[in-house]
Amino acid sequence: MLQKSDVIKEICSALLNEDEETAKLLAVREYPFVSQRPVKRRITKVECTKLFIRDGFVDRYSGERLLYPGVIVLLSTLLPDEFPFHPNWKMDSCHVCYWELWPTIDHVIPIARGGKDNEDNWVSTSMLRNSAKANSLLSEIDWKLYPPGNFEDWDGLIHWFVQYVESHEYLLKNIKIKTWNSCAKKCLP
Repeated sequence: MLQKSDVIKEICSALLNEDEETAKLLAVREYPFVSQRPVKRRITKVECTKLFIRDGFVDRYSGERLLYPGVIVLLSTLLPDEFPFHPNWKMDSCHVCYWELWPTIDHVIPIARGGKDNEDNWVSTSMLRNSAKANSLLSEIDWKLYPPGNFEDWDGLIHWFVQYVESHEYLLKNIKIKTWNSCAKKCLP
C-alpha cells in the first residue's frame, strides 16, 4: 500500500506528463475524496456527565484521571488568581487545568471519517487530547483506547463538588456552577 504522500507524488507526476486522466484515476482509486454529510450535534451537559461517570472520569486516550467540570469552574470562582479562566480558553490567560483535566467527549471514529454520533462511539478525554486527535483515527496517530475507570475508585471529585455547593448555597447564583450542580444531581447513581 502506498503512503498518501506517494499517491500525491504519482498524481503530480501524471500531471507533469500531461496525463490528467491517470491523475484522476489515481486520485479516485488511491486517495478518494469521501464527502461527509454535515451532522449537527449537540451533546447536553447531562449526557456529558453521564458519559464521564460511565468512563470513571478517565481519559480514555491516556488512562489519566479527569475532573468533573464543575470542580474546575468552582476553583476558578473561589480562587480566580490561582485558577484563572478565559471565556475562549486562551492558554496565556486560562489555567492549564482547563486543557489537561476538563473532560470532553470525543468520537473515537470521527464523524468526518464516517463514525456514528452515538454513545457507542463516544469516550471521555481531556480538551488537550481531543484537540490533538482532531479527525485522526487512533491507528494513524499510534494511540490506543484505555478501559474506562472505576467510578467507585475515582469520581472526578463530583461528590465533593455537590457536597461543597450544598454547604455553600450562595454559589448557586453562579449560573455555571448551578448548571453543573444540577447535572451532577440528575446523573449521580
